[in-house]
Amino acid sequence: MKIIFFGTSKFAVPSLKKIMKSRHEVAAVVTQPDRKRGRKLVVASPPVKMEMKDKGIPIHQPQDVASQDALETLRRYNADLFLVVAFGQILKKDLLKIPKLYCVNLHASLLPKYRGASPINRAITNGDKKTGVTTIKMDEKMDRGDIMLRREVDILDEETSQSLSERLSNIGAGLLLETIELVDKNEIKFIKQDEKDASYAYKLKKEDGLIDWAVPAREIHNRVRGLAPWPGAYTHWKGKLLKIYKSAFDEDDSAEKDIGAVVGLGEDTLLVGTRKGRLIIKELQLEGGKRMSAGDFLRGHGIKTGNRFK
Repeated sequence: MKIIFFGTSKFAVPSLKKIMKSRHEVAAVVTQPDRKRGRKLVVASPPVKMEMKDKGIPIHQPQDVASQDALETLRRYNADLFLVVAFGQILKKDLLKIPKLYCVNLHASLLPKYRGASPINRAITNGDKKTGVTTIKMDEKMDRGDIMLRREVDILDEETSQSLSERLSNIGAGLLLETIELVDKNEIKFIKQDEKDASYAYKLKKEDGLIDWAVPAREIHNRVRGLAPWPGAYTHWKGKLLKIYKSAFDEDDSAEKDIGAVVGLGEDTLLVGTRKGRLIIKELQLEGGKRMSAGDFLRGHGIKTGNRFK
């Protein structure tokens, strides 16, 4: 089948590579425009474009994929399927009607759970034990199309959003190819999503990372795991933002007076009281400084038991 692939982020790259190696034809790739990134605002290409460098396949980077110019360009390929993986723009009705068959989306959750922009982060921050990937036949409503295939996976105890994303991207690539093969054989079965089971993973905001010390340590630890690298789980120390990159926890009861306070200092750890248990900080970064181990941080800052984070 002739395919146009829509994708932008690192999550989309394994799917693109898998389809490129299959018997199907990738006629073109659509990705987001190059943009300024990082502290120095250097113009950089998205990962999907970098993967396609020197492959000899047309790459399109429309500011608005729903524009008339973009639609006319895509119609000329006469493609059978559009495949969409972590693309970053909404495909509207006129675009969804272009392929001979339909548009297929790979989503990083077990739909209808966690529709939206941050399903991997939300699964971890909510303490879920399982998640997965789903392929759907796209319609005009975001992540609400009929389910084609799903694959469930366990979330490992110490898994971060980065490691889970990498694992799901590879599992999803295989599921996407399996979906395409079934479509080609006219053997795919569609399942309506049950709206009563739907939930949403809204786009992350910086304030989502602010730690509330008045919740159990386990929940804060899940926030640390689930919000890296952005916005990151953070608190404040002496008026400066303090990001926590690696943590653990124990579940001993904490006194009300200990919430947000330093309750223990180890050689390489910093313990902070919560509503239930203590967060064990292992790696962190103070605003304006470098990311470092808790041990190095303690040796460079005058933190004492009883000091409080806000």
